Amino acid sequence: MIDLHYAVPVEQTGWKTSDGSGTVRFQWDYDAGREELLALYDKGKRKQWDAAERIDWSHEIDLDDPLRTSDEYIPLFGSPMWEKMDERARAEARRHMVAWQFSQFLHGEQGALVCTAKIVQNVPAVDAKFYAATQVMDEARHVEAYGRYLSKLGLAYPVNPHLRSLLDDVLTDARWDMTYLGMQVLIEGLALAAFGLIRNQTGDDLARALNAYVMQDEARHVMFGRHVLRSYYPQLTEAERAEREAFCAEACYLMRDRFLAEEVWETLGLDSAETVKWVQDSELQRAFRSLLFTRIVPTLKDIGLWGPTLRQTFSDMGVMGFESVDLDSVIAEDEQAADDIDAARRAAASAMAVSRAGVDEVVEAGRG
Repeated sequence: MIDLHYAVPVEQTGWKTSDGSGTVRFQWDYDAGREELLALYDKGKRKQWDAAERIDWSHEIDLDDPLRTSDEYIPLFGSPMWEKMDERARAEARRHMVAWQFSQFLHGEQGALVCTAKIVQNVPAVDAKFYAATQVMDEARHVEAYGRYLSKLGLAYPVNPHLRSLLDDVLTDARWDMTYLGMQVLIEGLALAAFGLIRNQTGDDLARALNAYVMQDEARHVMFGRHVLRSYYPQLTEAERAEREAFCAEACYLMRDRFLAEEVWETLGLDSAETVKWVQDSELQRAFRSLLFTRIVPTLKDIGLWGPTLRQTFSDMGVMGFESVDLDSVIAEDEQAADDIDAARRAAASAMAVSRAGVDEVVEAGRG
């Protein structure tokens, strides 16, 4: 291979302009990519999939119990409100809770779609632009898939105010690294934990497969954010890192409070203040909300945002123990879980084909 030489040094040829919503950066250094990001880009290309084909949309959802999980995972379980409900009201609560949760997944994925398109524009390095381009397609596929699920469920909710506030902050900040930080690390990290809880707990094949396949993509997205920010944040001043820590601390409180689901309780005609207090104080729900930070805490430590502000925030939230989570092992498990579902489907299809062939042989023998 012939080495590539530039007639004019590439540091003199970069160009940036504004599209009115932020800075658009062009970079013509196509030869000097970081190997880890180019490898991630190659993986992103190879791992593209079709939501219409990979997911079995013929599966019927039980509208009275969409996730087929223990009622212990319903935020109201054990509350005076839950005890007063008859089975019809409990079935309605299950359906509304799932509709609300998957609606927030859908809205978050659309936010990720827009943010990743912004990353393609704003990030300086061309290797990061390459990978972000594959993520744009991933996010479009996720929006398609969650929208299709909600159509089968027959119920959807608008974007939660806390999620909308965080998306507003991420989308209106002109600094390219803040888009990464808000979306790739915080919103995607929280989503991965929520997806994982459903994937591991649900008894419904459609919900399990949908979340497992999305997680396989999201695992790469979080890795993308880690790669880029881990190399960039050491270059910032202490004051700049402190500003980003303050943003993360506020965002983590917003995301924790997002899962109180006030809109659901109001829609079901329950006393919102009483219900939210129960959800806030319930030991099970506190444990659930803590688990949502399993990926965010170690990722922020990994990229170098681990000053007193965030350490105090995570200590107050009771999630400091997650700082020692092995992110690479967790990501490998996320990828393997999706592959295992594919393997099980192939095995089931193969067994069905063998069974049908055996029936056909018996029928033919009978005719003979």
